[in-house]
Amino acid sequence: MAEKLRDILDAVARGVFPAADGTVRVVPQPSGRDAGVPAFTAHTVVFTDEDPARVRRTPASADCDPPAASMNVRFLAAFMERTGRRTDTVDVMTVAEPLPGGAPPGAVRIDDPGHPRVVSALERRDEVRVWAVGGGVLVLGRGIAGRLEAAVEVAEEARHRGLGRRLALAARRLAGDEPVWAQISPGNARSLRAFQAAGYRPVGSQALFLRG
Repeated sequence: MAEKLRDILDAVARGVFPAADGTVRVVPQPSGRDAGVPAFTAHTVVFTDEDPARVRRTPASADCDPPAASMNVRFLAAFMERTGRRTDTVDVMTVAEPLPGGAPPGAVRIDDPGHPRVVSALERRDEVRVWAVGGGVLVLGRGIAGRLEAAVEVAEEARHRGLGRRLALAARRLAGDEPVWAQISPGNARSLRAFQAAGYRPVGSQALFLRG
C-alpha cells in the first residue's frame, strides 16, 4: 500500500519528523489539484504522480548541497516545466494545536462565493470558511491532503495593533479537534511573527504547484 502524504503531515503535526537522512521520498498526489515539495530537516517529500525514479534523479543536477537540492530553484523549475504547473513561492510551513473557543468577538461570517477572498481561497482549498474581523480577514479551508489551513489578511490601516496575531489565534479556536497549518512567505516577517506569537511552530518549507 502506497504511503500517504496525510500520514506524514499528521505525524509532523504531532512532533514526529521524518529521519534526517538526506532522503527524497516520493508519494502519490492526494488530488489532481495539488502537487508539491514539502521539505524537513535533511528529508524531502515530493508528492506527485510522476515516475518516482525520475523525480529522485533530478536533485543531482541542482549543483548544490544535497540536503538542500529539492528546494533549489533548478529542481523546482524542472518540476514545474515537466508537470506544466505554476507556483508562487517557497513558504515556511507552520502548525499549531487547536484551542477551545470559537469565532472572535465581532467576527462576521462571509458566505458570498463571489467575495474576492473566497474566490482566491478556493483556488487552493476546499470547504473554505471566511470571517471578517475589524479590518482583518481570517480564512480556514482544507488544503494539501485535506489538512486544515489558515490564512489571514490585515488592512494597512489596522496594522500594528496585534490583529494578525489575534486572527491566527482565532484559527486555532475554530479548528475543532485537529491541528491547523499556515504557510507563510519567508520574507513576510510581520506575518511570521504574528503566527509564532499565536503559538504556531515552524516545521519545514513547502513549494506548492497548482494547475497552470
